[in-house]
Amino acid sequence: MNDTVRRALPPLALVLLAAAGTFALTMGARQSMGLFLGSINSATGLGLASISLAFAFGQLWWGLTQPFAGMVADRIGAGRVLVIGVLLVALGTALIPFMHSTAGLIFAIGVLAAGGAGMAGPSVLMAATTRLVPAEKRGLATGIVNAGGSFGQFVFAPIAQGLTVAAGWAVALQSLAAITLLALPAAWVLRGHSNPAAPAGAAAVKKESAREAITRALADPSYRLLCAGFFVCGFHVAFLATHLPGVVAACGLPPEVGAWSLAVIGLFNIVGSVSMGWAVSRWRMKSLLSLVYATRGLAVLAFMLAPKSVAVMLVFAAVMGVSYLSTVPPTAGLVAKFYGPANMATLFGIVMVSHQFGGFLGVWLGGKAFEANGNYDWMWIADILLAAAAALLHLPIREKALPPRALPEPA
Repeated sequence: MNDTVRRALPPLALVLLAAAGTFALTMGARQSMGLFLGSINSATGLGLASISLAFAFGQLWWGLTQPFAGMVADRIGAGRVLVIGVLLVALGTALIPFMHSTAGLIFAIGVLAAGGAGMAGPSVLMAATTRLVPAEKRGLATGIVNAGGSFGQFVFAPIAQGLTVAAGWAVALQSLAAITLLALPAAWVLRGHSNPAAPAGAAAVKKESAREAITRALADPSYRLLCAGFFVCGFHVAFLATHLPGVVAACGLPPEVGAWSLAVIGLFNIVGSVSMGWAVSRWRMKSLLSLVYATRGLAVLAFMLAPKSVAVMLVFAAVMGVSYLSTVPPTAGLVAKFYGPANMATLFGIVMVSHQFGGFLGVWLGGKAFEANGNYDWMWIADILLAAAAALLHLPIREKALPPRALPEPA
């Protein structure tokens, strides 16, 4: 990067505040939705499985929008993509109380709110951050951005619960929608795209197209293993975010324990995300990912065997919080290491699609399992088995940068 371009970059602290703040607001609103599942069911009478389908579709759509949002951001800039995404999150969240059918909930939760959160989600935010910070600080920077999403969950869950008690669930949702609009100014800070400016007098470089980058990535076994592991991550975190309040209720604990459990997950994920951002520059990222998934599996097993009390629930939430989204910095770091920043938003977006396919199944099967058995035991067993599989899947990944395809243009 030449000196002129470097001087034009915004300060590092401002970049991190904008990216982490956007993720906090969009993720905070989205990850608090599980608190409203019971209220929506009571108001609509649609049944837990039908409402879970709307939430599950949102998980899938959040992932599917990200590679396309990434392609647009890589070409025309992140700023406009983020503005549209934030507006859609606010609109979809505000419309939820007016929807009384499964199709309406799918539209508000699954299409508008989740699609907007995908456009203002990790693929665009991580790519913008990677573009705007020095290479030696990218690991810690992505960890801080990721922690922003966790901080949003920590703050939004008790706010949502408090607003619901004070004014009702509909007012609470519309208040969350208004709060997300605070992310709009961040789009100006993060504006710009991933096409680097060539230094004066340097030979023009032919940039690898999105199609070429995708083809090269999908042919790489390490990239496919990374996608498979992130599928498991999506299954875990989406199930917890949506059904943890239901787990709390099934254990006979007060509803506020569900809100505080989600908040504790968010709080401890700040620790996990920042620590992982620090660790990725010191240890092999694939080994860190294996450790995270193994930790999750052991935590779920211990929770299944322990007596269900408020203390146990909060300790479980804390342990899961440390590993909750700490998978994102090493996963994003491996994509950047393999392929560089030019198509980062696109390629990380595809990894996020895999994550959200797992999320769809985690949410939908959670509702089906509870309706069939009156408990979540089968989901916990699936969590343990998938965690073990993911821990093993990351070990064969070849952690080295792949040779670039971009070649000098002929004179």
